[in-house]
Amino acid sequence: MITWERLTQADFVTTEWSGGTTTQLAISPERAAYGDREFLWRLSSATVELDHSDFTPLPDYDRLLSVLKGNIQLKIGGAEPMELEPGRVAAFDGGVPVESWGRCVDFNLMVRKGTGRGFLTELRYEEPCEQTIQPGVKTRVHGLYCVSGRVRLPEFGLEAGAGELLLCRDAQGQAVRLESGPGVVIAAAIREA
Repeated sequence: MITWERLTQADFVTTEWSGGTTTQLAISPERAAYGDREFLWRLSSATVELDHSDFTPLPDYDRLLSVLKGNIQLKIGGAEPMELEPGRVAAFDGGVPVESWGRCVDFNLMVRKGTGRGFLTELRYEEPCEQTIQPGVKTRVHGLYCVSGRVRLPEFGLEAGAGELLLCRDAQGQAVRLESGPGVVIAAAIREA
């Protein structure tokens, strides 16, 4: 049976890093410690409060990064710097050196290499609407992070407000019907490798 849970600020873990704070929204296994680098995947949001910063090397992980507020410029390895603003997602190897310029609040998905593939999509609703998301048959984890407004899963009787996460750890590729808007939701998915 597929189950969803609502995670709020009381469930999140916030820590300091050299350039601001990081809030861990969810991790797998649930009792894993980010610092041990033995987790399968991790969803987090960080504040970048320095004009210039270097990302922590995570060679065992693939990373996806999206901006929730503000914008930053990223230089990933030897590539030309790219502008990252709300609605755009950067995917990169966690072992490649990454520099950033600018201040923002971001959203991160880290997935251990070889265990799955991560996806992030911004869903922006200008008015209230209902939508069915087809995450794909191999999707095993599905998350809906409410950036603004509210998001509701009527089938499961769950609703999340801004800064809250709806999470399904065993999605089994099932479609999900959501009601939202106006507002912004980040849909995160992890599919089998």
